[in-house]
Amino acid sequence: MKTVICMLNSKYIHSSLAPWYLLAGIEAYGGGGVSAEVVEGTINEDVAGVAERIIEKNPAAVGFCCYIWNIGFVRKLLPVIKNTLPDAVIILGGPEVSYNAGDVLRDEPLADYILSGEGEQPFALLMGALRSGGDVADVPGLCYRRDGIPVAAPPYCSSEDPPNPYTEAYFKALNGRIAYLETSRGCPFSCAFCLSGCQQPAFGAGGAVRLFDLERARRDILLLAASGTRTVKLVDRTFNAARGRALVLFRFIIENYGKAIPQGVRFHFEIAGDLLDDETLALLKTAPKGALQFEIGLQSFNPKALEAVSRRTDISLLKSNIEKLVALGNLHIHIDLIAGLPYENFESFAGSFNTAYALSPHMLQLGFLKLLHGSAMREKPDAFPCGFSHDPPYEVTETPWLSAPELRRLHEAEDALERLYNSGRFRRTLAYILERTGLAPFDLFLQAGGFLAGHSARRISLDNFTALMLELFGAMNGVDKAALRDHMVCDRLASISGGKLPEILKIPDARLKTMMTAVNTAPETRLKKGVHRGFALLYAEAAAVYADYTEKDPVTGEYALNIIPLTFFA
Repeated sequence: MKTVICMLNSKYIHSSLAPWYLLAGIEAYGGGGVSAEVVEGTINEDVAGVAERIIEKNPAAVGFCCYIWNIGFVRKLLPVIKNTLPDAVIILGGPEVSYNAGDVLRDEPLADYILSGEGEQPFALLMGALRSGGDVADVPGLCYRRDGIPVAAPPYCSSEDPPNPYTEAYFKALNGRIAYLETSRGCPFSCAFCLSGCQQPAFGAGGAVRLFDLERARRDILLLAASGTRTVKLVDRTFNAARGRALVLFRFIIENYGKAIPQGVRFHFEIAGDLLDDETLALLKTAPKGALQFEIGLQSFNPKALEAVSRRTDISLLKSNIEKLVALGNLHIHIDLIAGLPYENFESFAGSFNTAYALSPHMLQLGFLKLLHGSAMREKPDAFPCGFSHDPPYEVTETPWLSAPELRRLHEAEDALERLYNSGRFRRTLAYILERTGLAPFDLFLQAGGFLAGHSARRISLDNFTALMLELFGAMNGVDKAALRDHMVCDRLASISGGKLPEILKIPDARLKTMMTAVNTAPETRLKKGVHRGFALLYAEAAAVYADYTEKDPVTGEYALNIIPLTFFA
Protein backbone atom coordinates (compact mmCIF):
# COMPACT_ATOMS: atom_id res chain seq x y z
CA MET A 1 0.00 0.00 0.00
CA LYS A 2 1.49 3.31 -1.07
CA THR A 3 1.40 6.03 1.58
CA VAL A 4 2.48 9.68 1.63
CA ILE A 5 3.28 11.50 4.87
CA CYS A 6 3.00 15.25 4.35
CA MET A 7 4.64 17.92 6.50
CA LEU A 8 4.12 21.62 5.87
CA ASN A 9 6.68 23.82 7.63
CA SER A 10 6.32 27.53 8.33
CA LYS A 11 9.49 28.37 6.34
CA TYR A 12 11.87 26.43 4.12
CA ILE A 13 14.75 26.76 6.61
CA HIS A 14 12.78 24.67 9.12
CA SER A 15 12.55 20.90 8.95
CA SER A 16 10.49 18.53 11.08
CA LEU A 17 11.07 15.20 12.77
CA ALA A 18 7.40 14.16 12.77
CA PRO A 19 7.08 12.63 9.27
CA TRP A 20 10.42 10.85 9.60
CA TYR A 21 9.41 9.39 12.95
CA LEU A 22 6.24 8.03 11.32
CA LEU A 23 8.27 6.59 8.46
CA ALA A 24 10.63 4.93 10.95
CA GLY A 25 7.61 3.64 12.87
CA ILE A 26 6.32 1.77 9.84
CA GLU A 27 9.68 0.00 9.59
CA ALA A 28 9.95 -0.67 13.33
CA TYR A 29 6.41 -1.80 14.11
CA GLY A 30 5.64 -4.17 11.27
CA GLY A 31 4.62 -2.09 8.29
CA GLY A 32 5.21 -4.92 5.84
CA GLY A 33 3.53 -4.28 2.53
CA VAL A 34 3.40 -0.52 3.16
CA SER A 35 5.53 1.71 0.92
CA ALA A 36 5.72 5.17 2.48
CA GLU A 37 7.54 8.38 1.62
CA VAL A 38 7.64 11.93 2.92
CA VAL A 39 6.48 15.00 1.00
CA GLU A 40 7.56 18.30 2.56
CA GLY A 41 6.50 21.82 1.72
CA THR A 42 5.82 25.18 3.33
CA ILE A 43 2.68 27.14 4.02
CA ASN A 44 4.04 29.87 1.74
CA GLU A 45 3.69 27.66 -1.33
CA ASP A 46 0.76 27.41 -3.69
CA VAL A 47 -1.81 24.84 -2.55
CA ALA A 48 -2.08 23.37 -6.03
CA GLY A 49 1.68 22.85 -6.24
CA VAL A 50 1.87 20.93 -2.97
CA ALA A 51 -1.21 18.91 -3.89
CA GLU A 52 0.37 17.98 -7.22
CA ARG A 53 3.48 16.61 -5.48
CA ILE A 54 1.24 14.38 -3.35
CA ILE A 55 -1.10 13.31 -6.14
CA GLU A 56 1.72 12.33 -8.51
CA LYS A 57 2.69 9.62 -6.01
CA ASN A 58 -0.80 8.11 -6.41
CA PRO A 59 -1.03 7.12 -2.74
CA ALA A 60 -3.71 4.95 -1.20
CA ALA A 61 -3.32 6.87 2.07
CA VAL A 62 -2.11 10.36 2.95
CA GLY A 63 -1.11 11.41 6.46
CA PHE A 64 -0.81 15.06 7.50
CA CYS A 65 1.18 16.35 10.49
CA CYS A 66 -1.02 19.14 11.87
CA TYR A 67 0.13 22.19 13.86
CA ILE A 68 -1.33 25.62 14.54
CA TRP A 69 0.72 27.15 11.73
CA ASN A 70 -0.31 24.70 9.00
CA ILE A 71 -3.81 23.44 9.83
CA GLY A 72 -5.42 26.07 7.59
CA PHE A 73 -3.24 24.99 4.67
CA VAL A 74 -4.00 21.32 5.33
CA ARG A 75 -7.74 22.02 5.22
CA LYS A 76 -7.28 23.69 1.82
CA LEU A 77 -5.32 20.70 0.53
CA LEU A 78 -7.88 18.05 1.44
CA PRO A 79 -10.55 18.83 -1.20
CA VAL A 80 -7.91 19.18 -3.93
CA ILE A 81 -6.51 15.75 -3.12
CA LYS A 82 -9.91 14.10 -2.68
CA ASN A 83 -11.15 15.49 -6.01
CA THR A 84 -8.35 13.66 -7.82
CA LEU A 85 -7.91 10.69 -5.47
CA PRO A 86 -11.42 10.08 -4.09
CA ASP A 87 -10.49 6.69 -2.62
CA ALA A 88 -7.38 7.90 -0.79
CA VAL A 89 -7.60 7.51 2.99
CA ILE A 90 -6.86 10.78 4.82
CA ILE A 91 -5.24 10.60 8.27
CA LEU A 92 -4.60 13.66 10.43
CA GLY A 93 -2.27 13.74 13.43
CA GLY A 94 -0.25 16.14 15.52
CA PRO A 95 -0.94 18.51 18.44
CA GLU A 96 -3.47 20.63 16.55
CA VAL A 97 -5.89 17.68 16.24
CA SER A 98 -4.88 15.47 19.19
CA TYR A 99 -6.93 17.10 21.93
CA ASN A 100 -10.15 17.74 20.00
CA ALA A 101 -10.10 14.77 17.64
CA GLY A 102 -13.83 14.09 17.80
CA ASP A 103 -14.69 17.69 16.95
CA VAL A 104 -12.20 17.75 14.07
CA LEU A 105 -13.54 14.51 12.60
CA ARG A 106 -17.08 15.85 12.96
CA ASP A 107 -16.21 19.14 11.24
CA GLU A 108 -13.90 17.75 8.56
CA PRO A 109 -15.79 15.18 6.46
CA LEU A 110 -12.82 14.65 4.13
CA ALA A 111 -10.68 13.26 6.96
CA ASP A 112 -11.10 9.53 7.62
CA TYR A 113 -9.00 9.06 10.76
CA ILE A 114 -7.24 11.12 13.40
CA LEU A 115 -4.34 9.90 15.51
CA SER A 116 -3.93 11.58 18.89
CA GLY A 117 -0.68 11.74 20.82
CA GLU A 118 2.51 9.94 19.84
CA GLY A 119 2.08 8.47 16.40
CA GLU A 120 5.02 6.20 15.59
CA GLN A 121 3.42 2.90 16.61
CA PRO A 122 -0.27 3.81 16.08
CA PHE A 123 0.39 5.03 12.52
CA ALA A 124 2.18 1.79 11.67
CA LEU A 125 -0.65 -0.28 13.18
CA LEU A 126 -3.26 1.75 11.30
CA MET A 127 -1.39 1.28 8.02
CA GLY A 128 -1.22 -2.46 8.67
CA ALA A 129 -4.95 -2.64 9.40
CA LEU A 130 -5.83 -0.65 6.29
CA ARG A 131 -3.58 -2.79 4.11
CA SER A 132 -4.99 -6.07 5.43
CA GLY A 133 -8.58 -4.93 5.80
CA GLY A 134 -8.44 -5.54 9.55
CA ASP A 135 -10.29 -3.81 12.38
CA VAL A 136 -8.92 -0.38 13.28
CA ALA A 137 -10.74 -0.15 16.63
CA ASP A 138 -7.74 -1.41 18.60
CA VAL A 139 -5.28 1.14 17.19
CA PRO A 140 -4.20 3.26 20.19
CA GLY A 141 -4.95 6.97 20.04
CA LEU A 142 -7.25 6.56 17.03
CA CYS A 143 -10.39 8.56 16.37
CA TYR A 144 -12.64 7.00 13.73
CA ARG A 145 -16.31 6.97 12.72
CA ARG A 146 -18.71 4.25 13.80
CA ASP A 147 -22.09 4.59 12.11
CA GLY A 148 -21.09 8.15 11.26
CA ILE A 149 -20.34 9.06 14.89
CA PRO A 150 -16.76 9.88 15.94
CA VAL A 151 -15.27 7.41 18.42
CA ALA A 152 -12.12 8.78 20.05
CA ALA A 153 -9.43 7.05 22.09
CA PRO A 154 -7.33 9.18 24.45
CA PRO A 155 -4.01 10.55 23.15
CA TYR A 156 -1.42 7.79 23.06
CA CYS A 157 1.85 7.96 24.98
CA SER A 158 4.42 5.21 24.60
CA SER A 159 6.80 3.99 27.28
CA GLU A 160 9.51 3.18 24.72
CA ASP A 161 12.12 5.26 22.95
CA PRO A 162 10.79 6.16 19.50
CA PRO A 163 12.45 4.59 16.45
CA ASN A 164 15.35 6.55 15.01
CA PRO A 165 14.20 8.96 12.27
CA TYR A 166 17.67 9.71 10.86
CA THR A 167 17.70 7.72 7.64
CA GLU A 168 19.57 8.35 4.41
CA ALA A 169 16.36 9.85 2.98
CA TYR A 170 16.12 12.23 5.96
CA PHE A 171 19.62 13.59 5.45
CA LYS A 172 19.07 13.96 1.71
CA ALA A 173 15.91 15.98 2.36
CA LEU A 174 17.53 18.07 5.13
CA ASN A 175 19.80 19.81 2.64
CA GLY A 176 21.45 22.19 5.12
CA ARG A 177 18.25 23.30 6.85
CA ILE A 178 17.87 23.52 10.63
CA ALA A 179 18.14 19.99 12.02
CA TYR A 180 16.04 18.93 14.99
CA LEU A 181 17.02 16.47 17.70
CA GLU A 182 14.93 14.98 20.50
CA THR A 183 16.65 13.29 23.45
CA SER A 184 13.63 13.21 25.77
CA ARG A 185 9.86 13.61 25.76
CA GLY A 186 7.62 15.20 28.34
CA CYS A 187 8.11 18.10 30.69
CA PRO A 188 8.57 18.41 34.46
CA PHE A 189 6.15 21.34 34.51
CA SER A 190 2.39 21.55 33.99
CA CYS A 191 1.99 25.13 32.78
CA ALA A 192 -1.64 25.93 32.09
CA PHE A 193 -0.90 27.53 28.70
CA CYS A 194 1.22 24.65 27.35
CA LEU A 195 0.69 21.12 26.04
CA SER A 196 4.08 19.65 26.94
CA GLY A 197 3.18 18.46 30.42
CA CYS A 198 -0.60 18.26 30.21
CA GLN A 199 -1.22 14.78 28.83
CA GLN A 200 1.03 11.83 29.50
CA PRO A 201 -1.15 8.74 29.95
CA ALA A 202 1.75 6.37 30.59
CA PHE A 203 3.09 8.46 33.43
CA GLY A 204 0.29 10.70 34.67
CA ALA A 205 -0.35 14.34 33.86
CA GLY A 206 2.66 16.60 34.25
CA GLY A 207 5.92 16.11 36.01
CA ALA A 208 7.14 13.25 33.81
CA VAL A 209 10.11 13.27 31.47
CA ARG A 210 11.01 10.23 29.37
CA LEU A 211 14.75 10.17 28.79
CA PHE A 212 15.96 8.44 25.64
CA ASP A 213 19.07 6.28 25.55
CA LEU A 214 22.12 8.45 26.27
CA GLU A 215 24.38 6.68 23.78
CA ARG A 216 21.77 7.25 21.08
CA ALA A 217 21.76 10.96 21.94
CA ARG A 218 25.55 11.15 21.57
CA ARG A 219 25.43 9.31 18.26
CA ASP A 220 22.66 11.52 16.88
CA ILE A 221 24.48 14.70 17.93
CA LEU A 222 27.48 13.68 15.84
CA LEU A 223 25.31 12.59 12.89
CA LEU A 224 23.41 15.87 12.73
CA ALA A 225 26.48 18.01 13.33
CA ALA A 226 28.12 16.40 10.28
CA SER A 227 25.01 16.72 8.08
CA GLY A 228 25.83 20.14 6.63
CA THR A 229 23.40 22.03 8.85
CA ARG A 230 24.50 25.17 10.67
CA THR A 231 22.02 24.74 13.54
CA VAL A 232 20.99 21.67 15.51
CA LYS A 233 17.92 22.52 17.58
CA LEU A 234 17.14 20.31 20.57
CA VAL A 235 13.36 20.03 20.91
CA ASP A 236 13.41 18.68 24.48
CA ARG A 237 10.90 20.86 26.32
CA THR A 238 13.24 21.44 29.29
CA PHE A 239 16.62 20.07 28.31
CA ASN A 240 18.17 20.44 31.76
CA ALA A 241 15.25 18.89 33.66
CA ALA A 242 17.67 16.04 34.42
CA ARG A 243 20.70 18.10 35.41
CA GLY A 244 23.26 15.32 35.45
CA ARG A 245 22.25 14.11 32.00
CA ALA A 246 22.32 17.64 30.58
CA LEU A 247 25.81 18.09 32.00
CA VAL A 248 26.98 14.90 30.26
CA LEU A 249 25.65 16.03 26.87
CA PHE A 250 26.96 19.59 27.22
CA ARG A 251 30.38 18.16 28.02
CA PHE A 252 30.16 15.77 25.07
CA ILE A 253 29.51 18.64 22.66
CA ILE A 254 32.25 20.82 24.15
CA GLU A 255 34.84 18.03 24.06
CA ASN A 256 34.03 17.07 20.46
CA TYR A 257 33.69 20.59 19.09
CA GLY A 258 36.19 21.25 16.32
CA LYS A 259 36.82 17.51 16.05
CA ALA A 260 33.88 15.18 15.35
CA ILE A 261 31.64 18.27 15.51
CA PRO A 262 32.58 20.79 12.78
CA GLN A 263 33.44 24.37 13.72
CA GLY A 264 30.54 26.76 13.20
CA VAL A 265 27.71 24.36 14.07
CA ARG A 266 25.36 25.77 16.72
CA PHE A 267 23.34 23.75 19.23
CA HIS A 268 20.13 25.40 20.46
CA PHE A 269 18.56 24.27 23.75
CA GLU A 270 15.41 25.22 25.65
CA ILE A 271 16.32 25.23 29.33
CA ALA A 272 14.97 26.29 32.72
CA GLY A 273 17.34 28.98 33.95
CA ASP A 274 16.63 28.34 37.62
CA LEU A 275 17.69 24.68 37.28
CA LEU A 276 21.28 25.57 36.39
CA ASP A 277 23.80 24.77 39.11
CA ASP A 278 27.38 25.95 39.68
CA GLU A 279 28.88 22.83 38.11
CA THR A 280 26.94 23.37 34.89
CA LEU A 281 27.80 27.07 34.78
CA ALA A 282 31.49 26.24 35.25
CA LEU A 283 31.33 23.77 32.36
CA LEU A 284 29.48 26.20 30.09
CA LYS A 285 32.25 28.73 30.64
CA THR A 286 34.55 26.38 28.69
CA ALA A 287 32.24 26.07 25.66
CA PRO A 288 33.64 27.34 22.34
CA LYS A 289 32.21 30.74 21.52
CA GLY A 290 28.88 30.44 19.70
CA ALA A 291 28.67 26.65 19.97
CA LEU A 292 25.73 26.71 22.41
CA GLN A 293 22.56 28.78 22.38
CA PHE A 294 20.03 28.83 25.19
CA GLU A 295 16.36 29.79 25.04
CA ILE A 296 14.88 30.45 28.47
CA GLY A 297 11.14 30.91 28.94
CA LEU A 298 10.71 33.52 31.65
CA GLN A 299 7.07 34.18 30.67
CA SER A 300 6.64 36.79 33.44
CA PHE A 301 8.22 38.19 36.58
CA ASN A 302 4.79 38.61 38.17
CA PRO A 303 4.57 35.91 40.91
CA LYS A 304 0.78 35.92 40.89
CA ALA A 305 0.66 35.39 37.12
CA LEU A 306 3.14 32.52 37.34
CA GLU A 307 1.20 30.90 40.18
CA ALA A 308 -2.07 31.17 38.25
CA VAL A 309 -0.65 29.18 35.33
CA SER A 310 1.12 26.64 37.60
CA ARG A 311 4.57 27.85 36.58
CA ARG A 312 7.09 26.99 39.28
CA THR A 313 10.02 29.41 39.09
CA ASP A 314 12.63 30.67 41.54
CA ILE A 315 12.62 34.21 40.14
CA SER A 316 15.65 35.43 42.07
CA LEU A 317 17.76 32.44 41.05
CA LEU A 318 16.50 32.69 37.48
CA LYS A 319 17.64 36.30 37.13
CA SER A 320 20.98 35.55 38.76
CA ASN A 321 21.69 32.62 36.45
CA ILE A 322 20.74 34.52 33.30
CA GLU A 323 23.08 37.33 34.30
CA LYS A 324 25.85 34.76 34.77
CA LEU A 325 25.16 33.15 31.39
CA VAL A 326 25.23 36.48 29.57
CA ALA A 327 28.38 37.54 31.42
CA LEU A 328 30.24 34.45 30.18
CA GLY A 329 30.23 36.02 26.72
CA ASN A 330 30.47 32.73 24.82
CA LEU A 331 26.78 31.77 24.76
CA HIS A 332 23.88 33.24 22.77
CA ILE A 333 21.01 33.83 25.22
CA HIS A 334 17.38 34.14 24.09
CA ILE A 335 14.65 34.81 26.65
CA ASP A 336 10.87 34.81 26.25
CA LEU A 337 8.00 36.77 27.76
CA ILE A 338 4.29 36.07 27.28
CA ALA A 339 1.73 38.88 27.25
CA GLY A 340 -1.83 38.04 28.30
CA LEU A 341 -1.26 35.81 31.32
CA PRO A 342 -3.76 35.94 34.21
CA TYR A 343 -3.20 38.82 36.66
CA GLU A 344 -0.71 40.47 34.29
CA ASN A 345 -1.96 43.98 33.57
CA PHE A 346 -0.29 46.64 31.43
CA GLU A 347 1.76 48.03 34.30
CA SER A 348 2.96 44.68 35.62
CA PHE A 349 3.88 43.53 32.12
CA ALA A 350 5.93 46.69 31.71
CA GLY A 351 7.76 45.70 34.89
CA SER A 352 8.38 42.18 33.58
CA PHE A 353 9.67 43.60 30.30
CA ASN A 354 12.04 46.06 31.96
CA THR A 355 13.39 43.35 34.25
CA ALA A 356 13.98 41.03 31.29
CA TYR A 357 15.63 43.78 29.22
CA ALA A 358 18.00 44.62 32.07
CA LEU A 359 19.35 41.06 31.87
CA SER A 360 20.86 42.01 28.46
CA PRO A 361 19.90 38.89 26.49
CA HIS A 362 20.94 38.70 22.87
CA MET A 363 17.30 38.20 21.95
CA LEU A 364 14.16 39.11 23.89
CA GLN A 365 10.99 37.64 22.45
CA LEU A 366 7.65 39.20 23.31
CA GLY A 367 5.07 36.53 22.60
CA PHE A 368 1.31 36.56 23.09
CA LEU A 369 -0.71 33.99 24.98
CA LYS A 370 -2.33 31.34 22.79
CA LEU A 371 -5.17 29.18 24.09
CA LEU A 372 -4.20 25.85 22.57
CA HIS A 373 -6.53 22.88 22.33
CA GLY A 374 -5.76 20.60 25.25
CA SER A 375 -4.20 23.26 27.46
CA ALA A 376 -5.75 23.95 30.86
CA MET A 377 -6.40 27.56 29.90
CA ARG A 378 -8.45 26.41 26.89
CA GLU A 379 -10.22 23.57 28.70
CA LYS A 380 -11.16 25.59 31.81
CA PRO A 381 -12.61 28.88 30.54
CA ASP A 382 -14.23 29.71 33.88
CA ALA A 383 -10.86 29.62 35.63
CA PHE A 384 -9.16 31.53 32.80
CA PRO A 385 -11.70 34.01 31.40
CA CYS A 386 -9.85 35.25 28.31
CA GLY A 387 -11.17 36.44 24.98
CA PHE A 388 -9.27 34.81 22.13
CA SER A 389 -9.41 34.19 18.41
CA HIS A 390 -11.14 30.92 17.56
CA ASP A 391 -8.95 30.53 14.49
CA PRO A 392 -5.34 29.34 14.72
CA PRO A 393 -3.12 30.34 16.45
CA TYR A 394 -5.90 31.10 19.03
CA GLU A 395 -4.21 34.24 20.29
CA VAL A 396 -5.64 36.11 23.24
CA THR A 397 -7.54 39.28 22.29
CA GLU A 398 -8.39 40.58 25.77
CA THR A 399 -8.32 39.50 29.40
CA PRO A 400 -9.84 40.85 32.62
CA TRP A 401 -6.44 42.49 33.19
CA LEU A 402 -5.45 43.58 29.66
CA SER A 403 -7.86 45.36 27.34
CA ALA A 404 -7.93 44.87 23.58
CA PRO A 405 -6.43 48.37 22.97
CA GLU A 406 -3.63 47.59 25.43
CA LEU A 407 -2.85 44.34 23.63
CA ARG A 408 -2.72 46.24 20.34
CA ARG A 409 -0.17 48.60 21.87
CA LEU A 410 1.87 45.61 23.01
CA HIS A 411 1.82 44.27 19.46
CA GLU A 412 3.20 47.61 18.29
CA ALA A 413 5.93 47.45 20.94
CA GLU A 414 6.75 43.89 19.84
CA ASP A 415 7.19 45.09 16.25
CA ALA A 416 9.64 47.77 17.40
CA LEU A 417 11.45 45.28 19.63
CA GLU A 418 11.99 42.90 16.72
CA ARG A 419 13.29 45.59 14.39
CA LEU A 420 15.39 47.59 16.82
CA TYR A 421 16.69 45.05 19.32
CA ASN A 422 16.35 41.50 18.06
CA SER A 423 17.57 42.43 14.60
CA GLY A 424 20.89 43.35 16.22
CA ARG A 425 21.08 46.45 14.01
CA PHE A 426 20.50 49.21 16.57
CA ARG A 427 22.07 47.97 19.81
CA ARG A 428 24.40 50.96 20.34
CA THR A 429 21.69 53.39 19.33
CA LEU A 430 19.24 51.93 21.85
CA ALA A 431 21.79 52.05 24.66
CA TYR A 432 22.53 55.69 23.84
CA ILE A 433 18.85 56.69 23.72
CA LEU A 434 18.02 54.95 26.98
CA GLU A 435 21.00 56.56 28.70
CA ARG A 436 20.33 60.07 27.38
CA THR A 437 16.54 60.16 27.80
CA GLY A 438 16.17 58.19 31.02
CA LEU A 439 13.28 56.28 29.45
CA ALA A 440 12.48 52.80 30.67
CA PRO A 441 13.03 50.22 27.90
CA PHE A 442 9.34 49.35 27.76
CA ASP A 443 8.38 52.99 27.29
CA LEU A 444 10.94 53.41 24.52
CA PHE A 445 9.66 50.44 22.52
CA LEU A 446 6.08 51.51 23.16
CA GLN A 447 6.86 54.95 21.72
CA ALA A 448 8.77 53.49 18.77
CA GLY A 449 5.99 50.99 18.05
CA GLY A 450 3.31 53.66 18.09
CA PHE A 451 5.45 55.90 15.87
CA LEU A 452 5.95 53.12 13.32
CA ALA A 453 2.25 52.23 13.34
CA GLY A 454 1.40 55.88 12.73
CA HIS A 455 3.68 55.90 9.69
CA SER A 456 2.29 52.63 8.26
CA ALA A 457 5.84 51.31 8.36
CA ARG A 458 5.14 47.58 8.45
CA ARG A 459 6.94 46.94 5.15
CA ILE A 460 9.71 49.43 4.51
CA SER A 461 13.39 49.11 3.68
CA LEU A 462 16.06 49.17 6.36
CA ASP A 463 17.29 52.53 5.05
CA ASN A 464 13.82 54.07 5.32
CA PHE A 465 13.36 52.51 8.75
CA THR A 466 16.67 54.05 9.84
CA ALA A 467 15.45 57.45 8.64
CA LEU A 468 12.27 57.10 10.69
CA MET A 469 14.20 56.15 13.81
CA LEU A 470 16.59 59.07 13.29
CA GLU A 471 13.54 61.35 13.16
CA LEU A 472 11.93 59.82 16.26
CA PHE A 473 15.04 59.61 18.43
CA GLY A 474 16.44 62.94 17.27
CA ALA A 475 13.37 64.73 18.63
CA MET A 476 13.72 63.27 22.12
CA ASN A 477 14.89 65.41 25.02
CA GLY A 478 18.57 65.04 25.88
CA VAL A 479 19.58 63.51 22.55
CA ASP A 480 22.48 65.06 20.65
CA LYS A 481 21.78 64.58 16.94
CA ALA A 482 25.45 64.27 15.99
CA ALA A 483 26.03 61.62 18.65
CA LEU A 484 22.83 59.83 17.59
CA ARG A 485 24.06 59.76 14.00
CA ASP A 486 27.44 58.39 15.16
CA HIS A 487 25.80 55.53 17.06
CA MET A 488 23.62 54.68 14.07
CA VAL A 489 26.69 54.68 11.81
CA CYS A 490 28.50 52.29 14.14
CA ASP A 491 25.46 50.02 14.29
CA ARG A 492 25.21 49.92 10.51
CA LEU A 493 28.89 49.15 9.96
CA ALA A 494 28.88 46.44 12.64
CA SER A 495 25.73 44.67 11.48
CA ILE A 496 25.63 44.93 7.66
CA SER A 497 28.56 43.54 5.67
CA GLY A 498 28.20 45.86 2.70
CA GLY A 499 29.67 48.77 4.63
CA LYS A 500 27.42 51.19 2.75
CA LEU A 501 25.66 53.84 4.83
CA PRO A 502 22.09 54.91 4.10
CA GLU A 503 21.83 58.37 2.54
CA ILE A 504 20.32 59.79 5.72
CA LEU A 505 23.55 59.03 7.63
CA LYS A 506 26.00 60.21 4.97
CA ILE A 507 27.80 63.54 5.44
CA PRO A 508 29.87 64.85 2.49
CA ASP A 509 33.44 65.32 3.70
CA ALA A 510 36.50 65.98 1.53
CA ARG A 511 38.72 64.31 4.12
CA LEU A 512 37.03 60.94 3.90
CA LYS A 513 38.92 59.49 0.92
CA THR A 514 42.32 60.61 2.21
CA MET A 515 41.64 59.20 5.66
CA MET A 516 40.48 55.88 4.21
CA THR A 517 43.71 55.61 2.23
CA ALA A 518 45.77 56.42 5.32
CA VAL A 519 44.06 53.74 7.38
CA ASN A 520 44.15 51.16 4.60
CA THR A 521 47.90 51.57 4.08
CA ALA A 522 49.17 52.12 7.65
CA PRO A 523 51.11 49.04 8.88
CA GLU A 524 48.91 48.48 11.94
CA THR A 525 45.59 48.90 10.07
CA ARG A 526 46.55 47.72 6.57
CA LEU A 527 43.66 46.37 4.51
CA LYS A 528 44.26 42.70 3.73
CA LYS A 529 43.88 41.41 0.22
CA GLY A 530 40.37 40.22 -0.59
CA VAL A 531 38.81 41.81 2.51
CA HIS A 532 36.01 44.35 2.18
CA ARG A 533 36.09 47.23 4.65
CA GLY A 534 33.42 49.70 5.73
CA PHE A 535 34.64 53.15 6.78
CA ALA A 536 33.03 56.32 8.16
CA LEU A 537 33.71 59.44 10.20
CA LEU A 538 32.20 60.04 13.64
CA TYR A 539 31.70 63.75 14.23
CA ALA A 540 30.56 63.88 17.85
CA GLU A 541 33.41 61.57 18.83
CA ALA A 542 35.98 63.19 16.49
CA ALA A 543 37.09 59.81 15.22
CA ALA A 544 37.05 57.45 12.27
CA VAL A 545 35.54 53.98 12.44
CA TYR A 546 35.98 50.94 10.24
CA ALA A 547 34.89 47.31 10.12
CA ASP A 548 36.53 44.49 8.19
CA TYR A 549 33.95 42.05 6.88
CA THR A 550 35.68 38.78 7.57
CA GLU A 551 34.02 36.90 10.42
CA LYS A 552 31.01 37.79 12.52
CA ASP A 553 31.07 37.35 16.25
CA PRO A 554 29.29 33.97 16.64
CA VAL A 555 27.39 35.17 19.73
CA THR A 556 26.35 38.73 18.82
CA GLY A 557 26.34 38.37 15.04
CA GLU A 558 28.34 41.59 14.70
CA TYR A 559 31.54 42.52 12.91
CA ALA A 560 34.25 44.07 15.07
CA LEU A 561 34.54 47.87 14.98
CA ASN A 562 37.83 49.73 15.12
CA ILE A 563 37.75 53.37 16.21
CA ILE A 564 40.66 55.71 15.44
CA PRO A 565 40.90 59.25 16.91
CA LEU A 566 41.22 61.97 14.29
CA THR A 567 44.57 62.87 15.86
CA PHE A 568 45.88 59.77 14.05
CA PHE A 569 45.57 61.73 10.80
CA ALA A 570 47.21 64.94 12.03
